[in-house]
Amino acid sequence: MHKIFEGHVAIITGAGQGIGFEIARQLCLKGATVILNDSDVALADKAAATISASGGLCVAMPGDASNVGFIKTMVGFAVNTFGSITMAVANAGLSLYGNFFEYPEEDFDKVMKLNLGGSFYLAQAVANQMIKQKSGGSIVFVSSVVGHQALKDLAAYAITKAGLEMLAKNLVVELSPHNISVNAVAPGATLTERTLTFDDYVNAWSAITPMGRPANVDDIANAVLFFLSPASRHITGQSLVIDGGWTSISPAPPNK
Repeated sequence: MHKIFEGHVAIITGAGQGIGFEIARQLCLKGATVILNDSDVALADKAAATISASGGLCVAMPGDASNVGFIKTMVGFAVNTFGSITMAVANAGLSLYGNFFEYPEEDFDKVMKLNLGGSFYLAQAVANQMIKQKSGGSIVFVSSVVGHQALKDLAAYAITKAGLEMLAKNLVVELSPHNISVNAVAPGATLTERTLTFDDYVNAWSAITPMGRPANVDDIANAVLFFLSPASRHITGQSLVIDGGWTSISPAPPNK
């Protein structure tokens, strides 16, 4: 396999399983060194060990991706251990369903702090380091189709995902002079360890997705790797929807 990311060092948050894990796995297979973050210690350790066993260099760094101090610690670890940081994927996120009319303040604060705050401060920390290195780099935010189309009981989550896409656009002004690209991907329904626990998830989303199936994690990872790669060197401030056409018609799944 062509090692197009050889010499690069990446931080990926929320990567113990699902989309984040697949991004980390593919980056490592293509030569990058990856600091893999997850809030679950056992999950992070197992994920990093699994990826490293396949031939990549992946180091677990469990912790709270919404904590600014921890974010700075991760970046410091990357630089002190591997010499630099050149890529970051803000994938950690929380979706707490709830009726808008009764949505608890504590749930709102948790969703905002991780989805928006964690992504904002990860971008800030890695961008400052990239500027210090004079190396340029790439940042990708993981948004969602609900940043484009409404789904019941996801108002707080949707705010954060739309906000991430605006953040990617706004940071073009700040980061382009330093040769740092910043983009977002917006997955639709995706088969992960978490979503497969939902009742009839595959059939429900297959029925309402024009291309006839939910995404696999590699469908999303492929798009993220494109934004991180030299193939996208003149693309910044953009958001790419990966949903099998769902946002073109936007039917709601049953009971949502």
